[in-house]
Amino acid sequence: MAAGTEEAALGYEQARDELIEVVRRLEAGGTSLEDSLALWERGEELAKVCRRRLEGARARLDASLAAERAAETAEAGDGAE
Repeated sequence: MAAGTEEAALGYEQARDELIEVVRRLEAGGTSLEDSLALWERGEELAKVCRRRLEGARARLDASLAAERAAETAEAGDGAE
């Protein structure tokens, strides 16, 4: 699966939960170097998905707050006339 396709398919919670499992497996040890590297790479991909999802949520929240402030300013301006 391509990284962009995977990012679109994974929600934040799903990516976070899988990342937690990857970290748990790495911390537990007992995996070969090759498996550890594959887990590390998967963890990096999942961390990027989480970061992008959080950034998107932050942008939506900021836009919503800006729209609310603009509406309040417009209402205050309408009442001053």
